[in-house]
Formats: sequence, structure tokens, C-alpha cells
Amino acid sequence: MSSKKTDTRTRILTATWHLMEQRRGQGVSMSDIAKAAGISRQALYLHFDSRTELMIATVHYVDEVKGLNERLEKFQEAKSGIDLLDICVDVWGNHIPEIYGLARALLNTRDTDEATAAAWNSCMGCLHDVCHKIIEALGEEKILAAKWSRSEATEMLYTMISIQNWQQLTMESGWSTAQYISRMKVLLRRTFVDE
Repeated sequence: MSSKKTDTRTRILTATWHLMEQRRGQGVSMSDIAKAAGISRQALYLHFDSRTELMIATVHYVDEVKGLNERLEKFQEAKSGIDLLDICVDVWGNHIPEIYGLARALLNTRDTDEATAAAWNSCMGCLHDVCHKIIEALGEEKILAAKWSRSEATEMLYTMISIQNWQQLTMESGWSTAQYISRMKVLLRRTFVDE
């Protein structure tokens, strides 16, 4: 890909990200994005076939800018399901504050906007997969608390670390990121691990 095309693509993704945050996802049209990126609407469609493709690409772009892939490398250091659980809370708990503006925009519009729903589902599908792998590891090590089936435990873990619960604890209850991470680690171990 030429550097001019890469620069244009980056401008589009950055413009989409900022408009989504500024407007909380409301009324962000392809025309608005093209104008903010300094290109024509037709040029925008040369880079992204649809608004859905653009929204999904924007989520991945923000993750890239915020260094999520480097953080995910910590999972390679895990020696047990408990390690995976702790790393998940560290990585996700530090990542949410950085993506919260875009996440809130997607949450605000996902019920009425097919494109933002697709972007939300793409992002959350990855998180759900991580939760599944953690619970599978605990199950294989025979330390998953007996009260849980693996599928129920996966859904509960996914819910407990949701952005909505993070928002309640940090934005509304005033917890710091460090407090959220340390308390969540304790809660999740007590909930899922039969130690």
C-alpha cells in the first residue's frame, strides 16, 4: 500500500474515531467522516466499502494505537489458568480507560445502528473468546469452582469484566484503575477458582 493511501486511510480512521467520541456515536455519517478527513465521500468509499467495514476498522485501529497487541503478549507468559485470569484483568482493566470514549459511542448506538453494532460485536467477540480460554484452562486444571459449568462461567466472567461494570465502578463509584484491577482479581478468583 502506498504511503499516500496509508496516510489517507489513517486520516479516515482518526476522523471516525474522534467524531464517534465527540458525538457519542450519534449521527456520524459517511459524509461527516469524509469532510473531517478532508476527502470526498467517493474517496472514502475507495478505502472502505461500507460504513460497517469502516466502524470495525476504526475499533481495530484504536486498539492498535493504544498498544493492545503488545499488551496481549503478556498472555504468553501465563503458566496457569489463574495467571490467565490475572493477566486478563490487568490488560483489560488498563485498556478500557483508553478506549472508553469510542466504546461508549458504540454502546450508545448499537441498538439502532447496524454498523456500530457490528463493530461492538467484533470487539466484544474477542473478549468473549479470551474469557472462554480462561475458563477452559481453569477447567482443564480441575480448579474451576464446582458450582459452574464452563459455559455458565464463561458468560459470568464476560459479564463481570464488561465495560458497563467497569463504568459503574470507576466512573460512577470513583474507583481508580489500580483499585478496579486489584479488587476484580480478588473477586474473580473467589468466584471461579476452587483453591
